[in-house]
Amino acid sequence: MQEKIIILGAGVMQGPAIRIAKELGFFTIVLDGNSAAVNAGMADQFEQIDLKDKEGIEVFARSLQNSGNLGVMTAGTDFSATVAWVAERLGLPGIPYEAALNASDKGRMRACFKQAGLPSPVFTTITSAGELENTTLPALFPLVIKPVDNMGGRGCRRVNSMEEYHEATADALRFSRSGRAIVEAYMDGPEFSVDAIVYHGEITICGLADRHIYFPPFFIEMGHTMPTSFAPEHQEAILETFCAGVHALGLTGSENIGAAKGDIKLTPQGPMIGEIAARLSGGYMSGWTYPYASGVEPIRAAILAAMGRKPDGLVPFKTWTCAERAFISIPGTIKTITGIEAARRHPHVQDLFLRIAEGDKVSFPENNVSKCGNIISAAPDHAAAVESAETAARSILIRLDPADEETADFLFLPRSEELGEGNEGYCPFPPNAFTLPADLKVALASIPETFLSPSVSSESPCLCVKNLRIISFPAFTASNLKDYAGRTVEESLQVVREITGLPLPEITEENAKSSDNKSSVLGKSFWTALVRGGYQGAVYFIDLLGGETWKNTGLSNP
Repeated sequence: MQEKIIILGAGVMQGPAIRIAKELGFFTIVLDGNSAAVNAGMADQFEQIDLKDKEGIEVFARSLQNSGNLGVMTAGTDFSATVAWVAERLGLPGIPYEAALNASDKGRMRACFKQAGLPSPVFTTITSAGELENTTLPALFPLVIKPVDNMGGRGCRRVNSMEEYHEATADALRFSRSGRAIVEAYMDGPEFSVDAIVYHGEITICGLADRHIYFPPFFIEMGHTMPTSFAPEHQEAILETFCAGVHALGLTGSENIGAAKGDIKLTPQGPMIGEIAARLSGGYMSGWTYPYASGVEPIRAAILAAMGRKPDGLVPFKTWTCAERAFISIPGTIKTITGIEAARRHPHVQDLFLRIAEGDKVSFPENNVSKCGNIISAAPDHAAAVESAETAARSILIRLDPADEETADFLFLPRSEELGEGNEGYCPFPPNAFTLPADLKVALASIPETFLSPSVSSESPCLCVKNLRIISFPAFTASNLKDYAGRTVEESLQVVREITGLPLPEITEENAKSSDNKSSVLGKSFWTALVRGGYQGAVYFIDLLGGETWKNTGLSNP
């Protein structure tokens, strides 16, 4: 009889597990609460079961036990405790359920690390918003608030004041399945991701990657690079801390079989544990990054272990670099997406994952599941892999619908940045695409306002866009500033011209003042839109001028 493996999850991150299990000759039974999950059709058998329903999955798995050898596993989901429950109840290879809970509940996890004397932030847990007033903070600000039982950065943020603390805790509780949040000291320093296979107490490291985290107060991973570029002594300290954490959670008993994924920070005091999960990582790491860089497929090893076989193939035979980079959008509704095929054809690009479509609503990401897509590249040379992923990500251009006023609000409504300026750790969110120094802020404020020719009226807007010109802002365009995707100002302007099909010549302020009024001149509002929203903001502003909604910018037409 064909051996069967139950895989929890039919999303993108589980695609490699389904594929590899079938290549190994196992009959794949995939469970997901969503019957429309993207990889449901890959399975030999699909069953729609809520992955939180561990008892229901146990009953289902028991119905299969008499039909041959059986295993159960997951990768890139938050349901390693469900896997452990089923494995323990049915006597299948796995880890104890209690150990899986230690690695799933951040409150229990921190308690295990504390008891073992491992470097981990001081913390406290909160079970309701009503506890806020009576809770003793574990440390001085800044603090980090997060749900005890969610992944992908949902409900996780840094806070610098009591006002932010109350708001963030309510948000974290909303994202928690159990209605509990953890409050902990903020860890400063670069972050790393580790994947490992655990087999009868032995930990085999499959890879160490640099994580690239941006956009405080949230923790948005805009990419990762494998292998890490940090010095060997730092790597050794990070992995030693990770392995100690795996032991502390109870994942390495002599009969334990499974996987572990860790997020470790290298603080000024040394490595500290962010979290350790009893599964392989999501975020394209275990299924893509590690195999492309080293030739090792951690998921293959995890499947073999789950089926009662000793995992093999864990010795790297490649020394490539793999880089994953995300692309994002400012708020609005997508009108068009271009550059996808150019990105796919870029040298060294291996995969492109597009999570958006025309007509979708988009927002600036506050967690790691609200990005627009991801590029993965791989090359023998580190610089080539990084350049490939970043260039390909920049080649994907998202034009927003001018009818969506949310974008106009994002670009033009006054911001209360001055309320937070001067506070330690303050950072406005969402950030401007370009961060201007004080002198350029002054220069921008002095640029004349956008001037629309008299042919444009509120009754019958009719902008002759081919005659649009731009008042030059040489201090900005000649600067070395880059937006959060790495585009220079000049490159951003070129993208605006490419998308709109307009030449958009630049003229001096003196020439703008002597305009014959037969053409319109873009001034301060155009540059403000570019600073605030990058190429997307500038294109949106031009599109706005050509339709009924142009007056929502607050401009007065002469």
